[in-house]
Amino acid sequence: MQADNTTSSSALAPLAHPVFRMLWSAWLIANTCMWMNEVAAAWLMTSLTTSPVMVALVQTASTLPVFMLGLPSGALADILDRRRYLMFTQFWVAGVAVLISITVASGTMSARMLLLLTFANGIGLAMRMPVFAAIVPGLVPRTQLAPAIALNGVAMNASRIIGPIIAGALIASAGSVYVFALNAVLSVVAGFVILRWKHEPTPSALPGERFLGAIRVGVQFVRQSSRMHTVLLRVALFFLQSIAVLALLPLVARALPGGDARSYTLLLACLGVGAIGAALLLPRLRQRMEFDRVVRDGTLLQSAATAVVAFAPNVAVAAAGMIVAGAAWLAVANTLSVSAQLSLPDWVRARGMSIYQMALMGSSAAGAALWGQVASLTDLRASLVLAAASGTLALPLVRRFKLAATAVEDLTPVHDLVPPVPGRPVAPDAGPVLVTIEYRIDPARSAEFNAVMQATRRSRLQRGALAWELFHDASEAGRYIEYVIDENWVEHLRRFDRLTAGDAALREQRLALHVGDGPPVVSRFIAEPPGQAASK
Repeated sequence: MQADNTTSSSALAPLAHPVFRMLWSAWLIANTCMWMNEVAAAWLMTSLTTSPVMVALVQTASTLPVFMLGLPSGALADILDRRRYLMFTQFWVAGVAVLISITVASGTMSARMLLLLTFANGIGLAMRMPVFAAIVPGLVPRTQLAPAIALNGVAMNASRIIGPIIAGALIASAGSVYVFALNAVLSVVAGFVILRWKHEPTPSALPGERFLGAIRVGVQFVRQSSRMHTVLLRVALFFLQSIAVLALLPLVARALPGGDARSYTLLLACLGVGAIGAALLLPRLRQRMEFDRVVRDGTLLQSAATAVVAFAPNVAVAAAGMIVAGAAWLAVANTLSVSAQLSLPDWVRARGMSIYQMALMGSSAAGAALWGQVASLTDLRASLVLAAASGTLALPLVRRFKLAATAVEDLTPVHDLVPPVPGRPVAPDAGPVLVTIEYRIDPARSAEFNAVMQATRRSRLQRGALAWELFHDASEAGRYIEYVIDENWVEHLRRFDRLTAGDAALREQRLALHVGDGPPVVSRFIAEPPGQAASK
């Protein structure tokens, strides 16, 4: 009997979904363009300057925009139509590629101009990454989320093979300008593929979130999520050291016997081959290993591969090291990405993933600059060895920050709470709104109640509340008042829209501890402007 690929959790199962398959194709094209640009820009920089710092800064210029603009981009991806937004990012990248082509063809390109235009291209990446990360969980069942993310890694790493091969062939035969011109054409093609996606935004009776408010809530959600704290720490440390081999790869290729643009292309392609192999094996690997072990072993393997590349006597040995580095890189990055996705509900997913991408790209940008500077002060081999050693030495320091330490909360949306209807007309922006909830608790269970309320505090703040406190009556041992402040009336209502199954379970725990004659008493108060209050 044939397995149903729409529910299977095999490595290729998500491709059975037509919309995922179409957008995955667009992602493959988009990332092929990215790697074509990376190769052409990095190699072009080696002809404009011999400074290791300037060569490494190409990687920094590409990744720094994701660190700087990731959160605003994630907020826009959560509040705008994701289809149109994703399509716009492709046309942005195409426009930048046209500018680079014109500058190179006219002979006016300089090292600083190349960094500036690479930064502009990175802005397109900063806009694109959070929105694509946010739409994937909506395209496949939850059981296929890990394989879907792994397939995105396959697309990324297949493009790491395809892009450099195309770029290397064009650089060798025609020149860099044709790489950037083809990049522009393919970016437009990806944009029109995305145009075919018939996306239906989730309707809401509430007005759309405001830009700055959306950013605040996104940051606040991540601040209150211990699981996201662990993911961000682990991803920052891993990419800070692992980026060294990629940032300095053009110099590694040049330093090898007979090294040229084709050597650089081959080494990048080997990185992709290793990553694709790891992606196909990951579902089986995860059945045997916990997330923390995958990240630990992957970090050790990547550090060892970096050391092999540092001491490689020829291209063949360096290529073998890059295959291992690619496999380790994909295993760690995919595991951390899945962990982040499982920690985020849909309403804040793009913002949460943008913060994840900020940690990844920020540490990559800092690492590229750091290891480029180390190479300038010492030499290429010493920089790679120090990067490899730092990855290994950091593992004992993060041993207590375990990805599996926090149980995965059920983030399924629920709408079983009816939003309050005010007894008088209330403007959407009226506020702040003060909510008080009175509980009667058996004093013998006060410690249990306090533990539940600390979890409640995180839940309320994650869903956007401005402030939260719990007050204990000084005269009556079993009487407590929960105090919540929302920015305005519409933000108060929005908290009902953001309720998940985990929040609902927490509410049941609070109600089970309440021993009053009726349910907890809820009161809502809306602040009045000082002048209006005085006139009364």
